[in-house]
Amino acid sequence: MKTVVVLIAILFAPLGVRPAAAQTGFPVRTVRIIVGYVPGGPNDIIARAIGDKLAQAWGVSVVVENVPGASANIAGDRVAKAAPDGYTLLLANSSQIVVNPSLFERMSYDPLKELVPISEVASTPNLLTVPNDLPVHDVQELVALVRATPGKYSFGSAGVGTSQHLAGELFKATARLDLQHVPYRGAAAVITDLLGGRITMYFGNIAPLLPLVHEGKLHGLAVTSLDRFALTPEFPTVAESGFPGFDVTASFGLMVAAGTPPAVIDKIYRDTTRVLAQDDLRRRFADIGVVVIGNSPAEFSAALKAEAVKWAKLIKDAGIKASE
Repeated sequence: MKTVVVLIAILFAPLGVRPAAAQTGFPVRTVRIIVGYVPGGPNDIIARAIGDKLAQAWGVSVVVENVPGASANIAGDRVAKAAPDGYTLLLANSSQIVVNPSLFERMSYDPLKELVPISEVASTPNLLTVPNDLPVHDVQELVALVRATPGKYSFGSAGVGTSQHLAGELFKATARLDLQHVPYRGAAAVITDLLGGRITMYFGNIAPLLPLVHEGKLHGLAVTSLDRFALTPEFPTVAESGFPGFDVTASFGLMVAAGTPPAVIDKIYRDTTRVLAQDDLRRRFADIGVVVIGNSPAEFSAALKAEAVKWAKLIKDAGIKASE
């Protein structure tokens, strides 16, 4: 009897492994990573760095495609409506997933329902900076100055709904300040006016601001992450500067269309975490002011849902609209 059972097991074993073998065979053709922004920015650099590494690991081409427009909604919609097979990925930042649904009255897709998280690959806080001639040396002195003359001071951002904008709005609400928001079309123009003293403060990306701080052209006050940032431990956090719980961290992650087989998602996740562990990729990320995360699909999903609730409340309370 045992011999019969063993023979049956041997005969049917190949049938049982075929689906698994097919899944582990992913990918067998070109994989695309869609980025909702123009080339050269953090999203694009991160996508290309990961794409290069995954191409080496998989032995197939990984092509980055830039699809800018509508605050990255066009790119997200394209991936959401792609075949759910893992061959079309989205390198998303947190704003387009957790902020845009509250910012826009209408969206062509639901990011949290029609996209599935794979891994949060990197994150970065913003750095609160002020002109050198502003007579403040820390967050508390800045707050006292703004409160002394309500309505006189302003903060700039690279656009409505960006992490820089939301950091300013959260600071305004948390510290109970009368501040004017001045939106620009990109970070370069904000930094120019900050250097010229035409705006009071800017919660900007660390990479372009840090050299200016080191050169003595701007003064850095604090980072917006809950804990001190690994790449700039010399800066205190806004949270430890008198505003506990203050946390604005821009994250970047890989996502795919809902309905993609779990085995494919797991394959992409595991291979992504392997390439994220490589020292040269970590150094490349550090050059643009971001640090590697590499969490699981479940962890990434939980983080996105929590952020969506947080920013929906702030956007509603502040009356922020995409058309501002």
